[in-house]
Amino acid sequence: MTVDRGQSAVRSPQSAVRWVPGNHVRLLQSGAEFFPALIGAIDAARHEVHVETYIFNADVSGEAVRDALVRAARRGVVVRLLIDGVGSRDLPPGWQPAMEAAGVAVLVYRPLVGSWHANPKSLRRLHRKLVVVDARIAFVGGMNLIDDFEPPGFDVPRLDFSVEVQGPLLVAIHRSARRLWQRVALSQLQRGAGRVVEPSWPTDGRTRAAFVVRDNFAHRRDIERAYLAALALARREIFIANAYFLPGRRFRKLLRRAAQRGVRVRLLVQGHTDHPFFQLAARALYREFLAAGVEIAEYHASELHAKVAVVDGHWATVGSSNIDPFSLLLAREANVLVDDPAFAQDLRARLDAACAGAEKLDPAAWQRRPWWRRQLSEAAYAAVRVVLGMLGAGRWA
Repeated sequence: MTVDRGQSAVRSPQSAVRWVPGNHVRLLQSGAEFFPALIGAIDAARHEVHVETYIFNADVSGEAVRDALVRAARRGVVVRLLIDGVGSRDLPPGWQPAMEAAGVAVLVYRPLVGSWHANPKSLRRLHRKLVVVDARIAFVGGMNLIDDFEPPGFDVPRLDFSVEVQGPLLVAIHRSARRLWQRVALSQLQRGAGRVVEPSWPTDGRTRAAFVVRDNFAHRRDIERAYLAALALARREIFIANAYFLPGRRFRKLLRRAAQRGVRVRLLVQGHTDHPFFQLAARALYREFLAAGVEIAEYHASELHAKVAVVDGHWATVGSSNIDPFSLLLAREANVLVDDPAFAQDLRARLDAACAGAEKLDPAAWQRRPWWRRQLSEAAYAAVRVVLGMLGAGRWA
């Protein structure tokens, strides 16, 4: 994040971000923009395709991606598909053998053995959504391989984002995809990533960007630290849209401090949720945010699955990482950071449009909620803290 003289008095949390200039970065919203771009890139592949996803669903969009991968493999492209054992546990039994018969290499990250139970090992999931084609073009974001209207229930598509990246940032993205495939393959005594395709890119890119991951080795806190640095340096506006928003103490403190020094802090969170208990716990934090001047809106038009943010009209992030302990402390995640006013303002405009389908919380009305609702939220939050303590992350909350 660019720092001017007026910000020098604000101490930024240490961040390991490595900015790379010279990229093309295009914002893609929901499946209507994402799937045609993704399938077009796969159909144009000549050498290799790496795909990582948490959910691979058997619906219209999932089938279209499956068919594109099969077409690529049949014309001689090396295709590697890495899916998560929990997120993709409902993949039809015949899909993997059929893809493998066509030449697609498929690995399952932490495959399930018997029934799934939420123990610490099983919570360490592959939550990244990442595709690299020919080491030339990449897609990174929050979108799984699932249709916008699956499961049915809304007339408006799921709100989610990804980015299409071309440029020198492909070196880091491609290396990360290969290394993860190699690691999973080795653990399962399978074939590794094979020959290396050298990254290539157009030379006229102008966007400065960074690729940040969270893993259980050298990059445990990189995504969190990138957020914290941006919050600490914010001067005008912080706009966060996040599906599962349960930030840790340091994150909450920086949001409150930003609001108190005059920064407009806006949160767009889920109204409809597939995890009611988690939403109940998250709402335990709303009181402190609203009291500090943070604006909160709950999105009701459809499912909110986005994991994005814009700070001061030039810093932005799009990725797979929720702002909760399970993403930031346990799962494998991948985000792209962008330092570019045009990109950031495009994302901000789309979030502004989404707020038309959101309910802005009134601080006074929230303070007057029935006592039993407040107690339920506090109990849910306490339960989350107990789980975090069992996982060795008690300081988070």
